Amino acid sequence: MAIFDQQGQHVTYQYNVHGTINFGAVQTPPELVTELKKLQDELAAAIEQGVFDEDKAADAEYQLKKAVQQAGKPEPDKKQLVEHLEEARKAIEGVTAAAGLVTALLKAVELVQKLF
Repeated sequence: MAIFDQQGQHVTYQYNVHGTINFGAVQTPPELVTELKKLQDELAAAIEQGVFDEDKAADAEYQLKKAVQQAGKPEPDKKQLVEHLEEARKAIEGVTAAAGLVTALLKAVELVQKLF
């Protein structure tokens, strides 16, 4: 569990990378979309708890949304999908409380490389 001080607010956020998101079980593109949507939900929870500043939150949300849209296309563009996931990761990288989310995004990129 990460606890830190952010602008005078005591923020506690815990991300369980081995919880509901399981990229290891993904075998198909539709399963990838399902797991990416779970990752979106987890990102939203972290944002709601004040883990990120507004700019980082907006960037990460946008990039992850674009990744989900791309992954859901009949013929996803692998390059664009990886770019969106990488940009989402970069947006939240360095935020100690989000280390699990960064790890999940890295696993998603690895999975995209294998699936497409």
